[in-house]
Amino acid sequence: MQFSNSGDELWDEHQWDAHISEVEKKSDQLRKFITADPKGGTTPRWITLLEESLSEDDAFEAYVEEELLLDEAYFPDDEDWEEDDDFDDDDDEFPYHSHDEFIEEESGFEEGEEWKALSEDFAYSDYGSLDNLRIYSRSKNLAVDILRWAMRVNRKYHRPEIDDFVDETLKIGAKLAGGYSFGFEHEYMGANIAYTKRALYYANNGLKRMSHLKGSRLFKKTEYLDFNERFFELRNDIGVYVQELRDRFQQGLD
Repeated sequence: MQFSNSGDELWDEHQWDAHISEVEKKSDQLRKFITADPKGGTTPRWITLLEESLSEDDAFEAYVEEELLLDEAYFPDDEDWEEDDDFDDDDDEFPYHSHDEFIEEESGFEEGEEWKALSEDFAYSDYGSLDNLRIYSRSKNLAVDILRWAMRVNRKYHRPEIDDFVDETLKIGAKLAGGYSFGFEHEYMGANIAYTKRALYYANNGLKRMSHLKGSRLFKKTEYLDFNERFFELRNDIGVYVQELRDRFQQGLD
């Protein structure tokens, strides 16, 4: 996902917050249009995705991909970036390197050190993988288990509070993925922070919604305690991650 700040101004997380809020309003409208129930019903999106998927894992991945694509539709491509990268292979100023050579040069890897890419620290770079970001993996596992729980709940007990709880739990991972898609370059760090703060909001909201559903007897006691603890720890760890991103942004200003 590429986007250039207007002019030479470097946007901070608050400017990105405002911009992303506008993007989300537009993507919400688009979502209602393209995911509308063809039968005119009000089937929650998470149920539709489960019905279309082979597993809860697939449903989660489909949800995250859909959220990213809907938001990306309102982030214009950075045409200047593409023009800057338009060079000939024979140009001595930009000698050709294989993909492996490029990764070795840019990441500091030496031959046989690919294991570094699996580390949590390396996930905090433009050459890392979202799957190696621990809080994302935990948000995915939690969302998958919440989907399984929701599918065990008798349909006659389903109500908007449950649908909102499931949907917002899925959004935790989706927003973490949205932030990670901007990478860790200083120019886009504010966007990463803004999206990650949304993940923090939904994790915190999950705790609140669980407490509201506690008296509904929809959870087994051990199940409730497990989910509550996982939401609590995930919320705290995302909060720490936000601060780490802020520290990295500030270091780039010093």
